[in-house]
Amino acid sequence: MFRLRRFLKDYIVYLIIGPLCKLTEAVLELFIPLVTADIIDNGVLKEDASYVMSHGTLMVLMGALGLAFALVCQKSASITSQGFGTKLRNAMFSHINTLSHAELDKIGTPSLITRMTSDINQLQLAVAMLIRLVIRAPFLVIGALVMACTIDFKMSLIFFIASPLIALVLYIVMNRSVPYFKDMQKKLDKVSLLSRENLSGNRVIRAFNKQGSDEEIFERSNSELAETSVRVGRISALLSPVTYIISQAAIIAIVWFGAVNVNIGSLQTGEIIALVNYMTQILLAMIVVSNLVVIFTKAFASASRVNEVFDTKPSVTQKTTDIIETVPGAPAVEFRGVSFGYGEGGDALSDISFTAEKGKTIGIIGGTGSGKTTLINLIPRFYDTRKGEVLVNGVNVKEYSFRQLRERMGIVPQKAVLQSGTIRSNLAWGDPDADDEKIENALKISQSYEFVSKLADGIESEVAAGGGNFSGGQRQRLTIARALVKQPDILILDDSASALDMATDAALRRELAAMKDMTVFIISQRVSAVRNSDVILVLENTALVGKGTHEELLETCELYREICRSQGV
Repeated sequence: MFRLRRFLKDYIVYLIIGPLCKLTEAVLELFIPLVTADIIDNGVLKEDASYVMSHGTLMVLMGALGLAFALVCQKSASITSQGFGTKLRNAMFSHINTLSHAELDKIGTPSLITRMTSDINQLQLAVAMLIRLVIRAPFLVIGALVMACTIDFKMSLIFFIASPLIALVLYIVMNRSVPYFKDMQKKLDKVSLLSRENLSGNRVIRAFNKQGSDEEIFERSNSELAETSVRVGRISALLSPVTYIISQAAIIAIVWFGAVNVNIGSLQTGEIIALVNYMTQILLAMIVVSNLVVIFTKAFASASRVNEVFDTKPSVTQKTTDIIETVPGAPAVEFRGVSFGYGEGGDALSDISFTAEKGKTIGIIGGTGSGKTTLINLIPRFYDTRKGEVLVNGVNVKEYSFRQLRERMGIVPQKAVLQSGTIRSNLAWGDPDADDEKIENALKISQSYEFVSKLADGIESEVAAGGGNFSGGQRQRLTIARALVKQPDILILDDSASALDMATDAALRRELAAMKDMTVFIISQRVSAVRNSDVILVLENTALVGKGTHEELLETCELYREICRSQGV
């Protein structure tokens, strides 16, 4: 947690003012029992009403002053904790955006969401408590012990026996509960994962009538989280009764021995009441300390999870932000002996070599898991190769800045994702300055113009989160239009016409074929989608087993012939 202190540097003043105000309130609180004792001994017992009124007024003023200092501290804590959380959340979100696909795959989206919400909220609470209570609680314990000594040293021995016993109970309880708090965060990750899967895949779950089994899995994970929480609760539940037993025993001892001392005249009644008040202050302060231990234990667990994200460095980094000069006349894309694998596993691609000339259409076909999507993910450098080189316009993709490389490309992923907003705001992602003519042209090429023009608000029509108010085919066509608006040099369509009917798919391919300045990669399971490509790449078991035109592959590639036969081509 100490490593995250950099997010507090703008709140140094509040970090000083807040604890000082709380310390002042604690000092005033320590003097209250002495004033109470004085009122009893010199006012009540002597029946001096004016003395009681004057010192009672002093107590009220001290209480009001303490309240004022507490409010200033509270405001300082709020400003600091909320500011800290905001800066930390922004920094974490920014860092996540620098991570490559490999790191995001490793940590997982649900875990990242939990860390950005639950874990940072826990850290915000810890910062607030740091300002409000970390100084106050220990100061009250030490101050109460000192004040008890000033009243009567022999009676204060009761305090020095009770306080370590209460502290020992706190230590035992906290030491037993700490591992459970860490375990709770991991189980919360799992609940978050299941919630996300259920909500994002709700239609599929209902289609297969799997609500029951899905609920059982969720209930099981939720029950595990609840059981861990209950286990912690049972341990923590021992805290209050045991500490109260010790403190009440100490108060009984104070009253018992205090009565003896009052009888012999070495103590006054008000001083006994003051000692009882100080014992109560110690108990309450110890309870606060125990709560602080819980809060900071959770915070340290959360801080380690947040720091784990910050410590994760992107495996794909850019060497420069400068503009790289391309090689005139070079192919649009070239793979030279490329091999790639995810993590520590085996190769997902093995020794892939091919050339895609400018203005040509490259079809990629193969069985599920053959590496089609993996191959095109290497072009915009979402991942780095294990061996070999990927070149764009004659330059290794590792030499480009991310912006220069990806500005040349329009990418339409398998899953058609639209952001909430309007159709215009979605299509303008590639070119924020795109005018209506450019947007309309992209809609026509992608076969979206017909249905968009029929909407009441046209391109200003609202888009729900994820594009949920459009059909699958409409979402696919809009994502294609979004890629076309930026007029890329390289267009990558990753099985992005799977939801289109044959006529719409054919019309889309005709429009794309007419764009002679654009190199197009089409990934599809359908032979009809790639058969007219200038070059077709056939992948099987991570290897490139065929390369050529449709007619050439029918003669030379057995796998391609099998695919064609299976589809009646």
